[in-house]
Amino acid sequence: MESISWLNVPDAADLPEDVQTLLSKAEEKLDVVPNVFPVFSLTPKHFMKWFKYYDFLMRNEESELTRREREMIALVVSSENRCEYCLGSHSAYLREITGDAVLPDLLVHNYRRAELSERERALLDFAVKLSRASAEMSPDDLEPLRDLGLSDETIFEAAQVAAMFNFTDRLANALGWKPNEAYYHMHRDANPEVAQPTDG
Repeated sequence: MESISWLNVPDAADLPEDVQTLLSKAEEKLDVVPNVFPVFSLTPKHFMKWFKYYDFLMRNEESELTRREREMIALVVSSENRCEYCLGSHSAYLREITGDAVLPDLLVHNYRRAELSERERALLDFAVKLSRASAEMSPDDLEPLRDLGLSDETIFEAAQVAAMFNFTDRLANALGWKPNEAYYHMHRDANPEVAQPTDG
């Protein structure tokens, strides 16, 4: 069996109860335990604190960013970083929530060629510049988002999503994290015609 990390991966039976519970819930919901869970569980306290922030950032239903937008940011940032793990997992998540089997592949290869709304394109441009050249950014980089009606709170949240994936991409790349093979097969029968770009 191929290793899912270059570091030691703890046995689930040896993990604290709260971590074991989270792994069980993930398997019940997804039919698979995401490999990031056991590899991050090498430091259980870090894992639980990271997951709480990650889960809120990506699934908070009160956010002005849609789930689609957040997953799109995850993909373009992970494409910039060439992160095998996040490209595999978040392509599957985006196929699931959009019903579009093609869009994730377009974002991975070159989001500039994808049919996107003006708002989506501005968010992805912002996320990519943050990933490539954050030290070169200026107030001007926020204006396209403000011009499209995004609040400063929403811009801050978009920056946090992009920063989250710059963080996890680097961990995954540096430590040899491998995505679950199942991700590559999930939601491939989706219908691309049901998902259209939206400014909402």
